[in-house]
Amino acid sequence: MRLSVERLLRAPGERRAERDRVIAVSGARIAGVEAADPGKGGGLLAMPAPANAHDHARAVKPAALGALELPLELWLAAITGAPRVDPYVIAAVSLGRSALGGQAAVMMHYMRPQGGMSLVDEAREVARAAKDVGVRVGFAVALRDRNWLAYGDDARTLGLIDAADRDAVRRRLVPPSLPPRDQVALVEEIARAIESDLVTVQLGPAGAQWCSDELLEAIAQSSAASGRRVHMHLLETRYQRQWADKAHPEGLVKHLDAIGLLSPRLSVAHAVWARPDELDLLAKRGVTICLNTSSNLGVRSGIAPVRDMLRAGVPIAIGLDGLGIDDDDDALRELRLAWLLHQGVGFEEWLDASTLAKAACDTGRFAVTGIAEPAALEPGRLADVLVLDYAALARDVIAESAAELPLALARATRQHIRSLYVAGRQVVDGGRVTGIDLAALEAEMIAQLRHGMREFNDWQRTVVRMRAALTRFYATGMHCS
Repeated sequence: MRLSVERLLRAPGERRAERDRVIAVSGARIAGVEAADPGKGGGLLAMPAPANAHDHARAVKPAALGALELPLELWLAAITGAPRVDPYVIAAVSLGRSALGGQAAVMMHYMRPQGGMSLVDEAREVARAAKDVGVRVGFAVALRDRNWLAYGDDARTLGLIDAADRDAVRRRLVPPSLPPRDQVALVEEIARAIESDLVTVQLGPAGAQWCSDELLEAIAQSSAASGRRVHMHLLETRYQRQWADKAHPEGLVKHLDAIGLLSPRLSVAHAVWARPDELDLLAKRGVTICLNTSSNLGVRSGIAPVRDMLRAGVPIAIGLDGLGIDDDDDALRELRLAWLLHQGVGFEEWLDASTLAKAACDTGRFAVTGIAEPAALEPGRLADVLVLDYAALARDVIAESAAELPLALARATRQHIRSLYVAGRQVVDGGRVTGIDLAALEAEMIAQLRHGMREFNDWQRTVVRMRAALTRFYATGMHCS
């Protein structure tokens, strides 16, 4: 395959593009980059493709479930009980939308199995969807064993819920947990079943507040022995911070370090409420933080301390968490939001365009896949390429000083994506996912959702009453007692 472009951003951090280039691809890798005749590139800009370093493959958007205007702790309750959808369908729709949004790699922290089959068989269906769509996937198997209702003992939390609702809440939300050793063994079983050139399996502890020390220790030991990567939530909300300070007065991040969990194999999502000393320790251990700017705003978690992260030298990546600012899985909009929010105040510069692009492409792909090579469009490198309609982006640009990367960050959306290549395969062509019929799958997903709509809405009436109890739980500080 030979791809002619007018402009080429060879590496994520380059601000200015090379002109008139042909990218030659052989198999999954770039065979060469050559000069092209002027005018042959069709106004196109090629750049390394970004990764979505934290997501949950929620093709059914929370807005469709009525989960709006809520803090995370109530939002989690509001999205429970969604009707079951065939796991292949929901994964293919989610990954297809991600591809249309420019994402060559997606972290799928798989926290809501669809049920109806074993988790191993369900993972096989997800892997089949990844193969059909053609994007790279980090399949982080969610692991947890406590605090299913709130950040505290479930029996005590159930006592706050209306007596008539307790049995239903217990059945739906407080499942029996496998012992830690069996949970870790399940991850390895799934890995044997689905890992491939495109799919990597990770250990996925839900978060410290949802995992016992015994489970976290088993995860840390397994990761150290096997080299398997780990992905988890960390200090996402004010209430998680308060819980952590009560449960671990010596410091939660120090506690995780003592367990052995902190290493370059670990990536954590959010860290909105991490403190400077904790960021220093994360940086020292080589842990990656995945920023989720839209999600943090959408569920009222706050604004991540990106300036402190950069000062500490923590590697950062970018995630959408299924809650892009316009609910459209657009990685380019997510980059813009993070850039505008964190680039700095006045003459201070915190997050510059080059650092952001490296975070999205280099660090992001590493967090999702463990692939450590640079995400550069150079001979020998993986052919993960995003192609934009630069002529449309720059239709009114007259300033010769306007560099391509900042302009793309300032203006580009999924509507400007002309192609996405992953491992040399064209997975998006002119607004169409080449490997699946996305429109047909979306229609099937919606039909399956509507089939279970009555039961879902019955359950949501229980959830509304439960939300009132959870509000009392946090308002009275029970998560800190």
